[in-house]
Amino acid sequence: MARIFAYIAHKGGVADDSAAELAAAAKKIDAGASPVAVVTGWGPDLDAVCESLRSSYSEIWKVANQAIAYPNAELVRQALVNVIPRDSIVLVPHSHFGIDLAPGLSIKTNSAFVSDVLAIDGTDGTSLKVVRQEFGGQVSAHVRCDISSGAIISIRPGAFKPVESSPLAGVMVDKSAEVGALTAARRYLETIVAEAGDVDITKQNVLVSVGRGIQEQDNIAIAQELADALGGAVSCSRPVVDAKWLPKSRQVGSSGQTVKPKVYLACGMSGSFQHLAGIKGNPFIVAINKNPKAPIFQVADVGVVADILEFLPELTEKVREVKGISV
Repeated sequence: MARIFAYIAHKGGVADDSAAELAAAAKKIDAGASPVAVVTGWGPDLDAVCESLRSSYSEIWKVANQAIAYPNAELVRQALVNVIPRDSIVLVPHSHFGIDLAPGLSIKTNSAFVSDVLAIDGTDGTSLKVVRQEFGGQVSAHVRCDISSGAIISIRPGAFKPVESSPLAGVMVDKSAEVGALTAARRYLETIVAEAGDVDITKQNVLVSVGRGIQEQDNIAIAQELADALGGAVSCSRPVVDAKWLPKSRQVGSSGQTVKPKVYLACGMSGSFQHLAGIKGNPFIVAINKNPKAPIFQVADVGVVADILEFLPELTEKVREVKGISV
């Protein structure tokens, strides 16, 4: 079996939640695997990230280079090609950055590429069976991937729950000297931070998030009543913002806000990877959708097949009853 590597995304000295999910995905490929975490970047934040991974990875490869202080996929791709052995399996988060990084990495390493994987069925040593979705999540495709020459696999955020195990005492290995010269046609200019909205959804413990299934702007009041009863706030997916029913500051996803609630109610939304990429911290997810095949049920802790316009008022009434809230 080829060695398995996990590319670790991080920010501000903190590893992304996908780090634990990639470790779980690696175990699905090979239960006895000891995946290697690969961390790229520059400065003291890089050391902090590597140190934080020692309890969940037995080996952490540090790749420090000032050129990749900001994660430029062109440069990171060059660094990984120089550092990671050929014929390896490399797991990458299916995020905006991962989508930029992974396809070119598979070309550079002449290895197979499978994107947006949400389940792994197992391997016979030379091929790997995975599940991904097509046609907006309406079809689950079972794909057999030849891993005899390695593979680059992007993993959907939230698809693999972190595995509880005894803490490891990971060894850190500095691979920075193997990076070589890095050049790219593009360069980082600046980061523009979005303005804060009326409600900061990134600091809420409970979010009632609405999608296209809310049907019209007036119906958002139904979700707001439930959020008020639960002591949370209303958030949404991109179609709701595009329709101008809620402001951009309420959007959860790769093109919106990143949230880490304790409880997340996904109401009337399909569960695209762009939306799930904005949900971190492994919250308790309750999915409510009248389509029993909606992709959101793949990552939900509890799934309810129902029309949200009928179900949410009933749930609000029950919450008020339990909490003794009078209207």
